[in-house]
Amino acid sequence: MTPRVTIPRRALLVGSTLLAAPAVRAQAAWPDRPVRIIAPFAPGGTADTLGRLIAQDLQQSFGQPFVVENRPGAGGLIGSAMVARAAPDGHSLVISGIASHVIAPATAANPEFHPLRDFTHVAFLGGPPTVLIIANSVPAQNLQQFIALARGGQRFAFGSPGAGTHGHLFGVAIAQAAGIELEHVPYRGGANALADIMGGSLPVGSFALTSAAPGIRGGRVRALALTGARRVAAFPDIPTFAELGYPALTGQTWFGLSGPANLPRAIADRLNAEVVRILQLPHIRERLTAEAIEVAPLDVAGFTAFVADEFARWGAIARAAGLAQG
Repeated sequence: MTPRVTIPRRALLVGSTLLAAPAVRAQAAWPDRPVRIIAPFAPGGTADTLGRLIAQDLQQSFGQPFVVENRPGAGGLIGSAMVARAAPDGHSLVISGIASHVIAPATAANPEFHPLRDFTHVAFLGGPPTVLIIANSVPAQNLQQFIALARGGQRFAFGSPGAGTHGHLFGVAIAQAAGIELEHVPYRGGANALADIMGGSLPVGSFALTSAAPGIRGGRVRALALTGARRVAAFPDIPTFAELGYPALTGQTWFGLSGPANLPRAIADRLNAEVVRILQLPHIRERLTAEAIEVAPLDVAGFTAFVADEFARWGAIARAAGLAQG
């Protein structure tokens, strides 16, 4: 009979502390080398801009380089999948967003990741509201008149940057909320659709406010409503959908900072606290205001819940449009 060995409780506590010590020290030392932030879209867009804005101050906060790498493709799926497969040590992060972590996974046939299961969502970076615009040739001066025309039998083509994009699904959401029909016309990029609205060959479309702003300011298109929670200071005459009676059409083309699943909570919380602080710095606030980017100080749990809500919301709209694969 094998004798039973009794280990003193004090020895067990000491042993477990020694085993846990390397992991604790590793987290305390983070980051101990450069941190890469994958921007899963081309340079120059909002994801790239936000990534580079916070990277500069994160480098000062943590004493290591935070390097932004652009890895575009497949609606943000390619760059995001790289981070989903990375080690959860805090040295690989991604600029997540509604396109890459909500719409693309909901509409792709075989996405390489699940936006909730395969990521730790760290911090909300904000984004611009979406604006509904019409060509100057459309005989409507406001949203109510446009909806009345559509309900009265006039058919409108609605342009978007492509099938399954946020612009496309937002058109579906507008049609659902207003009880009208819009004929979707997918373009290869938002710039082409915007150009056709300004030229008068396409009557309607929706775009991030930052993209449509030059045409609105120049009077080449007419803005009917914004999806923001409140009016934008730079465009005080554009009402929100909510104030016009459509609260379901509130939201933004948002972005965030995320890491692989199982990122240590201590690292996630440290990153979150610094990002929230950085987004309130005067020079950052000035830049965000100029880009009409709205921010909110969400903690890790709050941002994770937000992503879950957005995935459920836009997944349902994608299914209504016949785009969702699951």
